Amino acid sequence: VQLQASGGGLVQAGGSLRLSCKASGRTISGYGMGWFRQAPGKEREFVAAIDWTGDTTYYADSVEGRFTISRDNTKNTVYLQMDSLKPEDTAVYYCGAKLPGYPYNKYSTYNYWGQGTQVTVSS
Repeated sequence: VQLQASGGGLVQAGGSLRLSCKASGRTISGYGMGWFRQAPGKEREFVAAIDWTGDTTYYADSVEGRFTISRDNTKNTVYLQMDSLKPEDTAVYYCGAKLPGYPYNKYSTYNYWGQGTQVTVSS
């Protein structure tokens, strides 16, 4: 599975962005999908994930209520809607795909990664 993340950019605090993760090479319908982020000098951290059915979602406490993950298997794409953005959301955002099974919030359990897209939130 090849993953291509897009949609990042520069936005003011309180604004919104929608990230997309387009998969190719294989359907993602059997994979759990997740978003992680990495800020300069920090480790990659979990942001959100969605199981292969799309019925169950998981969020980091820091983004709960502000971010929404969704998937469209017909388009082989996963989305991350980010609202009420804060400067601390600034990071490179990566999408990943994993085989079904827990946990969804651990970087090491993902099998495939995209190249990342930069999100910068100005104060």
